[in-house]
Amino acid sequence: MDPNTAAARQAAAYRKQGRQADARLIDRIATRPQAAWLNGANPGPAVRSVTLTATRAHRTPVLVAYHIPHRDCGLHSAGGAGDAAAYRAYINSFAWGLGSRSAYVIVEPDAVASTVAGCAGADTKERNALLAYAVNRLSALPRTRVYLDAGNASWIPDVWQLAAALRAAGVGKADGVALNVSNYRTNAETSAYGRRLATALGGGKHLVIDTSRNGNGPYRGADAWCNPPGRALGVAPTTRTGDPLVDAYLWVKRPGESDGTCRGGPVAGAWWAAKGLELARNARG
Repeated sequence: MDPNTAAARQAAAYRKQGRQADARLIDRIATRPQAAWLNGANPGPAVRSVTLTATRAHRTPVLVAYHIPHRDCGLHSAGGAGDAAAYRAYINSFAWGLGSRSAYVIVEPDAVASTVAGCAGADTKERNALLAYAVNRLSALPRTRVYLDAGNASWIPDVWQLAAALRAAGVGKADGVALNVSNYRTNAETSAYGRRLATALGGGKHLVIDTSRNGNGPYRGADAWCNPPGRALGVAPTTRTGDPLVDAYLWVKRPGESDGTCRGGPVAGAWWAAKGLELARNARG
């Protein structure tokens, strides 16, 4: 357990306030392994720190490369590198931080699927070249498993179209694809979609699935992706998935962090205690 996460600090604060029941709920988040998102220009030192700490604890960290130019197409998580050269420098720094240590790396959530859907400001050819650069550079490291993000099961219905976009973005050198990052689709729906996508990719590519907030499945209403009510924590992170195609269930999105300024939430990525309590309270097991 990392005592410096927002969830861990919240649980500690609740204990000091005498709110023991709430502290136990937030512990259901704080005590589970979660991804570290790297979205600054020079991620190497942070990557090195995380991987060294994990290695000493005999654990494998999950890291998210999230700095593509025109990130999130200018929406709630807008930002990213200023140009192609800055992005390549970011990936080189990321790779330096990894070295020969073990890690799972999720490459650029939403970047491929949003390009297929239409991403204002992003040049498709340049974006594909940058994603391929990231996948090639990171997959060349000896103990890094690389998963190029492929959106979620409700976003791009035509898996053949998505597969073509993933191939253009360098998925051939990756271990597989990541699905459901920061989303709420069920494991059953996501696995079925992933199986169709793997077939469209020609076989040989595996999946990792973000289960951090999909315990109650998707919200059936408007803006279902953005801080939807009534959701729950999903299956705890594990590599024992019972499905040979699924390498791991991971908590990529940190539960309790906002999707953006919708439904009363703070900015994207900010800790929101009320949402963390809701997710934990609704969870099964």
